[in-house]
Amino acid sequence: MFSLKRRGLFAGAAVGALTAPYWMAQTAFAQAATRPQTEHDMPPQIHGFKFGSFQVVVIQDGIGVSDNPSQTFGTNQKPEDVAALLQKNFLPTEKFANGYHPVLIDTGKDVVIFDTGFGEQGRAKGSGKLLAGLKLAGYAPEDVTLVVLTHLHGDHIGGLMEQGKPAFPKARYMTGRKEYAFWTDAKRMGTPAENGHKAVLANVKPLEDKFTFIEDEGGAVTDGIKAIPAFGHTPGHMIFRVESDSKAMILTADTSNHYVLSLQRPEWEVRFDMDKSMATATRKKVFDMIAAEKLPFIGYHMPFPSVGYVEKLDEGYRFVPKSYQFDI
Repeated sequence: MFSLKRRGLFAGAAVGALTAPYWMAQTAFAQAATRPQTEHDMPPQIHGFKFGSFQVVVIQDGIGVSDNPSQTFGTNQKPEDVAALLQKNFLPTEKFANGYHPVLIDTGKDVVIFDTGFGEQGRAKGSGKLLAGLKLAGYAPEDVTLVVLTHLHGDHIGGLMEQGKPAFPKARYMTGRKEYAFWTDAKRMGTPAENGHKAVLANVKPLEDKFTFIEDEGGAVTDGIKAIPAFGHTPGHMIFRVESDSKAMILTADTSNHYVLSLQRPEWEVRFDMDKSMATATRKKVFDMIAAEKLPFIGYHMPFPSVGYVEKLDEGYRFVPKSYQFDI
């Protein structure tokens, strides 16, 4: 199996030797994604590219399909207005698909995983593919030196543990202090956050002694990566700025959860945003910055491979997927 590690993919003449197999594999994965999904037949989709001196790999942990988009996005709008915007953008009006996309960044100093997907709990439904995707990219769980959690919702923390043990046995961990304090607080019992609280106790709390906590103002994660507060989706939700060789990119996590309904209409409320007014303000602030600086970004729930740009459009933003910007 080909390797996406820098020493395999970007070392001298190996670039030419591996480019064709890599894109052939990508095509095969895209074709596989059109087949009806079963528990075992879908290979993990991965997308790797070089960013400055860093190697980036986006891994699709899974895809979920849900009914009634207006019950999740634009909950403060008329359902017919949500349907009209979907139809205008060539999307179904009765269902929507949501992808889950952890990111690996190999800086040369650290191999960093941002979020961990659903883990073993999601495999019966076709998710939990992070570890398989890492293997396909040429990485073992033991290679991961740092796991960063943008926030502590279940689709971001489920892959921390594997068969009762840490999935990344040599890693250290980081997340926001405010985020961790909120979800581990016993006051969550008896509230809508109870299930999230229990998931954090099962998956995150056992690793507490390996965590470094990011303060509210953000700060350095490792060389070339820093945390930026982006509260609203959850109390301590963080985004991350990645810089290498004078290039910059933003990992926006769940700042926007749909490339049309949350970007073209950033004021439309999202069911899973815990503080909806703060989440709206954060969405505008973050994507105003991304648009103004013309930065690429990776969004956890953007269409695979989740990498693109935004430009200002009417009252919101238009998502522009990346093509060959980092390949030449």
